[in-house]
Amino acid sequence: MKEVSFADAETYEPDDGWRRVSLAGSDKFTFEWFEKPPGHSSPMHDHENEQVCVVIEGEITIFTEDGESATLDEPFDSAHLDAWEAHRVENTGDERAVAIDVFAPGRGFDFWTDREE
Repeated sequence: MKEVSFADAETYEPDDGWRRVSLAGSDKFTFEWFEKPPGHSSPMHDHENEQVCVVIEGEITIFTEDGESATLDEPFDSAHLDAWEAHRVENTGDERAVAIDVFAPGRGFDFWTDREE
């Protein structure tokens, strides 16, 4: 068993108010807790991982490159993204948004730190 204390977990904060915390996982899947301030959006991106996003509080909208969108605005609303499906995640609400991302296969923060814009 591998226990991960939230207080001691690996954290990545790419922008003010956008924080990601690595929860327990493996090479097969990872869980990341994240928060975003109102109006914040990740850049459009894709990755080899399938992704499930589950909102905990607030509102996020996931936009895909082909024009689809899904607004998750109730606790535990979720959306699935296929591997290599280009998308961005925006806090479209007026309050802080908190969600959990699940990635399969697993990944680390090097996805963000090693990527080229």
